[in-house]
Amino acid sequence: MPATVRGFFAGTAQAYQQALSSEPILVITALFSVFIVLGILYESLIHPLTIISTVFSASAGAMLALMLFHIDLNIISIIGIILLIGIVKKNAILMIDFALQAERNEGKSTREAIFQACLLRFRPIMMTTMCAICGALPLAFGTGTGSELRKPLGITIVGGLVLSQLLTLYTTPVVYLLMDKLRLWLLRFFFPTRLNGEQKAQAADATL
Repeated sequence: MPATVRGFFAGTAQAYQQALSSEPILVITALFSVFIVLGILYESLIHPLTIISTVFSASAGAMLALMLFHIDLNIISIIGIILLIGIVKKNAILMIDFALQAERNEGKSTREAIFQACLLRFRPIMMTTMCAICGALPLAFGTGTGSELRKPLGITIVGGLVLSQLLTLYTTPVVYLLMDKLRLWLLRFFFPTRLNGEQKAQAADATL
């Protein structure tokens, strides 16, 4: 073939390629929007990172589910991953919201607060996750007209929810404690006057 010949996509393939090229920007924009909203809600720039950390386990679960069922990563499955950003973070929100309230209103330590949050929020976390999984099962395994379009969306959601449910119950408390240590460490070096006596002792013990 002559060196002057060039190949390129056209028609539907070109539209598909252009659509995929903008997906990373959409995902980053969605994560940034979630970070801003959570930062305003919790008046913190550290704890929203704990909530966003749950998205990675959901994305890994979605990719593993697609590989298990031999489904390509297409636009529909990417939409499912974007939906997971809004669905899976509720596990961490339920725990962190309770833990912050226990710290601020009851004076509990960070470890005691997140431990109590895990015990008391386990049931609602399981209930909401099972509700979402049961709602997505008809999309994943349904038949009939248009099922080939809905199947990647359902499998992505179910796979992401299952793996994130198994992992976030263990990883979220760990990330929460690490992020709190990071917060105290930053306050110790940049805003030492904002620390009280107990926080100064915790900051002195905080190691990265």
